[in-house]
Amino acid sequence: MEVILKQDIPNLGNKNDIVKVKPGYGRNYLIPKGLAILATPSTIKMMEEVKRQQAHKEAKLHEAAVALAAQLEKIEKLTIGAKTSSTGKIFGSVNTIQIAEALNKKGFNIDRKSIMIDGDSIKEVGNYSAKIKLYRDVVVTINFEVVSE
Repeated sequence: MEVILKQDIPNLGNKNDIVKVKPGYGRNYLIPKGLAILATPSTIKMMEEVKRQQAHKEAKLHEAAVALAAQLEKIEKLTIGAKTSSTGKIFGSVNTIQIAEALNKKGFNIDRKSIMIDGDSIKEVGNYSAKIKLYRDVVVTINFEVVSE
């Protein structure tokens, strides 16, 4: 059974992709949940037209993400201050919210949900790196330092 996906589904495909699935999965899960529609000749034509229109928009978004990535790579090191004990342990933790705020002070409006840190949070002073996903295939690694205030 072939269906057209209405949104991105992990391990299956992206929005507007035509994918082949088992009939039960398509009929009982994807279509009733509104995640996909049945791929008939008329819906395939309609999706092809939508894809043509979106290709131009996505090209602009990709170019903007690449330009922003080039600017972010120019940042040598981001410094984030945190209250610490005498041994270097942070009271609380440093997470994506503090990184987004530090980037915002530098003039970059980055959503905290697009920032990924290994281990989710940082509890000690030191040098770390985080990945920022700007677009589907545009990911920037930024280095930052956590210092005591």
